[in-house]
Amino acid sequence: MKEPKTKGWWKIKAGLWLVGTIGIAELNRESKNAKRSQEKTLRGILEPAKNTVYGLEHHFAEILEAKTTEEFYARYEKYVHINDYEDLKPYIERHKHGEADVLFTGKPKMYATTSGTTAEPKWIPVTERYYQDAYKQMNQIWYHAMTVSKPHVWDGPTLTIVGKAVEGAAPDGTLYGSISGVMRRDIPKFMYPVHTSPAEVFEIKDYKARYYALMRMGIERDTHNLVTANPSTLIEMQSNANEFYDEYVEDIERGTISNKVDIPENIRVEMLKMIKPNPVRAQELRDLKTKYGNVLPKHYWPNLQIVNCWLCGNTNVYYQKIKDSFPKNCVFHEFSYVSSECKSGVVLESNTKETILFGHKVFFEFIHESELTSSNPRIYQLDEIKLGERYNILVTTSSGLYRYNMSDLVEVNGFYNQFPKISFVQKVNGIVSLTGEKLAERQFINAVKETEQETGKELRFFVGFADLDKSTYRFYYEFANQNTSVEEAKSLTNIIDKKLMKFNAEYGDKRSSDRVKNPITHLLIEDSFEKFKARCIDLGYRDGQFKLNLLMQDEKRRKMFQDLEKKVS
Repeated sequence: MKEPKTKGWWKIKAGLWLVGTIGIAELNRESKNAKRSQEKTLRGILEPAKNTVYGLEHHFAEILEAKTTEEFYARYEKYVHINDYEDLKPYIERHKHGEADVLFTGKPKMYATTSGTTAEPKWIPVTERYYQDAYKQMNQIWYHAMTVSKPHVWDGPTLTIVGKAVEGAAPDGTLYGSISGVMRRDIPKFMYPVHTSPAEVFEIKDYKARYYALMRMGIERDTHNLVTANPSTLIEMQSNANEFYDEYVEDIERGTISNKVDIPENIRVEMLKMIKPNPVRAQELRDLKTKYGNVLPKHYWPNLQIVNCWLCGNTNVYYQKIKDSFPKNCVFHEFSYVSSECKSGVVLESNTKETILFGHKVFFEFIHESELTSSNPRIYQLDEIKLGERYNILVTTSSGLYRYNMSDLVEVNGFYNQFPKISFVQKVNGIVSLTGEKLAERQFINAVKETEQETGKELRFFVGFADLDKSTYRFYYEFANQNTSVEEAKSLTNIIDKKLMKFNAEYGDKRSSDRVKNPITHLLIEDSFEKFKARCIDLGYRDGQFKLNLLMQDEKRRKMFQDLEKKVS
């Protein structure tokens, strides 16, 4: 199927080209002198915040009085220590309860919520300035990059999958939700025809119903562009298509929306405004099923130009599983190194993984991977990091995150003038993620300890591993009572799993949508930890420095524990 070009396609393409060209020109200018750009960026963040609660407590005014770049950075390191969310949480709480001028001048535009290392989610403030600089302007360059990569990408519609724009409100009434959802909701009117479905579909709570709504609307169209952060979502979309393909066809033929899925009536109304009976497309889809049996995106979207999703780190496993389901002429565009805490830059070329760090929008610092456990690591500036090296990344943003530890290991792959091009490698500091859930070791330990107390089942040792190939977690237990059965152990796992869903909202979301499968239970022999440690020391580990995380993504170590499993008949 090839439908007529999107209404107003020329206006969309021209507008995105214009604003993107302006942004690229600024990037080109600022990236020619990374040291100067970074100092200007940090001064631009600290100056308006110097009389805030945080600015006064941390001597921003004195920092700004520095005459040289070196003195400026030295003072910043002296007065502002490296922060994690728990360090900044008291200040964020004051903002949430209505206080202004705490971390930044005024109050936030909104909060982005994401998983924390405790049961409470992180509330990441988003100021109007940061929203404009980091999201609106960077996205304009991103759209421009798509246009350069595939000039016909805007000739047809786009299927976008984002979070819910508004999920609730802080005590003072400031809304919280998904930044990507807000961006999608607030697109200019001339961009409305680009999208296959109304923004309201992202408010559907039931995952299966939400995917149904998105796919029912998207599969009817000659979709040219697909946008979703995590490639595991693409797998879930295809699973939905496999289950409901015939229902899609019936709905498309009649211009209806199936009552088999739980879609609120007000959202159905908005969806129905965009559809009408389409028997021609319905017959095309029937013919595809007759011809191929298992109908894939390359069959129903043969003109798809770009798929935007993450390709780095753990997500590459899901990309490898799904990539061959798409048309050969379709390119994959890395979603860029971005999180709720910080949008760090943009990938300008398709089929690469290299995010250009926007040193004129965010202030970056780095800790080399060799010093991750050091209590006093050397701090590297943006202009000091080296090609091929790996670093933990710290960010300072105009949204009140000062020297914020992203706990992300990134690798330097090249340079755009003097701005580094980096790719995400993995989480560090006890955080594991299969598909974006960012499960913390502390959450796992707390879930196990609470379960022990509630069930009376005592564990002498336990450890968890992320299994990327199976998209699940494997939990290994050594019970004090070695007669504990496999079924009893599985019951323990079920309780721990439910607690993790409660402790970590994103883990709960991924489990509910089946992107993270049921955890797998393993029983360990007696003295399993001691035997494991002895084996490690035999391999050259120093006894006094031996450490073992209790939640890991480490196939080498997991295989060592496989040898310590009990033989169960």
